[in-house]
Amino acid sequence: MKTNTQLMKSALIAGFISIASMPAFSSEITVASIVFQQDQFFKTIHMGMQAAADEQKITLLSGNSASKPEKEISLIDTYIARGVDAIVISPVSNVASIPALKRAADKGIKVVTYNSTIDDASIPVSYLNSAQRDLGNTTGALAADFIASKLGGNAIIATLGFKALLPEISGDRVDGFIESAKKGGTLNIVAQQDGWVAEKALQVAGDIITANPNINIIFAANEGGTVGAVQAVRNAGKQGKIFVFGVDGTEQLVSFLLQDDNVLQAVTAQQPYAMGKMAVEMAIAAVKGETTPKKVIVPVLGLSRTDQAAVKAFQKALLSLK
Repeated sequence: MKTNTQLMKSALIAGFISIASMPAFSSEITVASIVFQQDQFFKTIHMGMQAAADEQKITLLSGNSASKPEKEISLIDTYIARGVDAIVISPVSNVASIPALKRAADKGIKVVTYNSTIDDASIPVSYLNSAQRDLGNTTGALAADFIASKLGGNAIIATLGFKALLPEISGDRVDGFIESAKKGGTLNIVAQQDGWVAEKALQVAGDIITANPNINIIFAANEGGTVGAVQAVRNAGKQGKIFVFGVDGTEQLVSFLLQDDNVLQAVTAQQPYAMGKMAVEMAIAAVKGETTPKKVIVPVLGLSRTDQAAVKAFQKALLSLK
């Protein structure tokens, strides 16, 4: 059986071996990318996109909708007017984003979605994502071991999601966490709120801690929420009393796992670099008239402070991308 470190290395390698062996394409191809917030996750996605663009010698345009539907629509319409060949996007809304992307598709522009998608499967030529419930399940399984071994089988839990932004994805991650964490004992869930940007999550988590001083676990469903939850625990002086579990594998979160304050216990990492790189490669292939898979699942990876070797290996891999 492979160790966690070996599995982590295999997952990283698998993520980077995608369609890079395809022949180089004309520099006349233009791909437009759209993210919906500027955090480390999306920065790493963009790094992967740029790597694919450089390898294939195509033009990559970049835009940030800032989670605002009207800004996303404006970006899409601008790219349509410019006559780009493909749009690679993490849509703000599974419904509200449809009309603008349909306009693009109707103009012959290839649409690739990643991280989030829309409720019209006829528009994207490909959709790339991690299995959202796996992200919650994997962190929940690590939490179950912690609850059983460190908390005597009793956990008082608060969760931070992003239901107002992406309800289905947020629900899958939070529900997946709870589903797996239950295997460690009895769960008393005292608060479930939104907080996906670090500053807001810090405030929300701080308020939850004040209102529920006996909680011992906070689960956050994304990078920003996890960062905010860790800082809230520190601000409250609750290190060693409240333990954080989260989602995403960024430099900051990995550094938290390696710090000796014992706050962040585990996260499940997506592979944003691989996701971004593959998304642009899919777009290029579609522009060239090649058949692309409708859905691609990028593997996830659980990282725990109990396996420092795996965390350090993942950290090294992240740093190598710079």
